[in-house]
Amino acid sequence: MRLTGAASGHLGYCTNVHPGESADDVLHHVTTLVPQVKAAVVPDETMGVGLRVAARAALEFQDDRRVETLRQALADNDLYVYTINGFPYGDFHRGSVKERVYRPDWRDAQRLRYTIALARLLASVLPDDVDYGSISTVPCGFHRDLAGDDVLASVATNLLQAAAGLASLRNATGRTIVLALEPEPCCHLETIPETVAFFEQWLFCEAARAQLMRFAGVTADEAERIVRRHLTVCVDLCHLAVEFETPREAMAQLSAAGIAIGKIQISAGLRVPRVDASICERLSAFDDGIYLHQVVERRDDGLTRYLDLGEALAGFRPMGAAREWRIHFHVPVFADDLGQLSSTRREIEEYLAMHLEKCVCTHLEVETYTWNVLPASLRAPHLPAALARELRWVRAQLRQ
Repeated sequence: MRLTGAASGHLGYCTNVHPGESADDVLHHVTTLVPQVKAAVVPDETMGVGLRVAARAALEFQDDRRVETLRQALADNDLYVYTINGFPYGDFHRGSVKERVYRPDWRDAQRLRYTIALARLLASVLPDDVDYGSISTVPCGFHRDLAGDDVLASVATNLLQAAAGLASLRNATGRTIVLALEPEPCCHLETIPETVAFFEQWLFCEAARAQLMRFAGVTADEAERIVRRHLTVCVDLCHLAVEFETPREAMAQLSAAGIAIGKIQISAGLRVPRVDASICERLSAFDDGIYLHQVVERRDDGLTRYLDLGEALAGFRPMGAAREWRIHFHVPVFADDLGQLSSTRREIEEYLAMHLEKCVCTHLEVETYTWNVLPASLRAPHLPAALARELRWVRAQLRQ
């Protein structure tokens, strides 16, 4: 939906909460599921939506007839697309996803081809009066997979080729599509300082400009503009909070480095202010075996990171020192009191208050994809109603 007044921009939810890998699945979401959410939030307004388009669907949407069907379905249901989630390449709901969600990573030409296909699709379905779209993507890749400068050079080359492709698309269509790398725990881009360092070392350097000049056939000045325009960051507020980072600090660091923010994902993680044995027993219900639930532990002597919740639980030993856990498990954004647990909702509230002060990013997207793996006591009996409640809560914070 379009935000007005001080809170300018677009707000919707991400359809990665709905299973499906094909173009027909995307059409089913747009014609059946998303309209139910819209009816409960803005029945008399056009509603924005963030599409999740898997690699299979991206390939199928290369058929112009399928694109036209999607455009018509959006119009018929009073919906519009302003952003695409291009993070999960393959199946996102069946079986164990875990580290597979990061592959293929940005070393791989498959990731480049997939992303360019998404950009073409997004440019084709943006409303006539919207000339800017965003695509969120993996933060280069899983940290363990990207060792060595030669590997990172390949990552950077593919990202620069993506920037050249997006610049060419802009010249052809007049639509600016940006790629937004999404920092996440245990990935190559994990924290905001690491993200800034990567951009400065690999994308904003003289060697990168020279590469982009060759890829895009442009001058050095234009290459500089292209890389800064089309390569941006997606700030996921859950990921940020899990790393014990704050929105205000993150926005300031990115701004100081001249890195644009292409998209904000509004999501909340689990927060355990003080971990003990009884809390661990409660947390075991969140160890679903499907998604990776990274844990960051804070003690007086610093941070300790665990790849997954099961690993953190298995390694827990009682000790006198106080410790807080932040867990990458998306919980409803409106929830704060989860029994013995709480959420990182306050980071969402901090960002939305900042947004009212000064809009640093016009693309806001609620992204709670874990409804089907929440403990039974927290699951929603009717998913569209739960998604609508999240959107209404965010709108209330933005005074809409």
